[in-house]
Amino acid sequence: MSTDRGASPTWLSQEAFDRLQTELDTLIANRSVIAAEINARREEGDLRENGGYHAAREEQGKAEGRILYLKELLHTAKVGVAPTTGNVAPGTVVTIQFDDDPDDTETFLLGAREISATTELTVYSPESALGKAIIGATAGDTISYTAPNGSEIKVKVLKFTTFGG
Repeated sequence: MSTDRGASPTWLSQEAFDRLQTELDTLIANRSVIAAEINARREEGDLRENGGYHAAREEQGKAEGRILYLKELLHTAKVGVAPTTGNVAPGTVVTIQFDDDPDDTETFLLGAREISATTELTVYSPESALGKAIIGATAGDTISYTAPNGSEIKVKVLKFTTFGG
């Protein structure tokens, strides 16, 4: 798994960092349990028709993928409060207004989805269509982006602040 080292760092609260570290430790500790399950299923016979074996291997693959992701995230994450910038950046709480309805506003955190367990705010990834579009924006900027369904959406950045969470 490679990460764009030039990208903005992922800011995590100490609580989020600790929770993810605990998840990683648990996944690593369970490696032997999954391996034992695979070995037990392997001994049941013909692997081509052994659903339990294939399910255990799939579980192992998912766990290993999550381990790699968490190791990279925790290795590159910054713990604390993101520094204040003059632009929307990962680690900011953003309020936008949808161009087609001035009464329709949304406030969300632009950051890693893993933070969602530590806040009541909706969390949008900086890699999402909206996230990519508003990074670098300032209050008052109107931004257009293409939603995953192909529609063009315009939003106005009303305000943003550093996430304290």
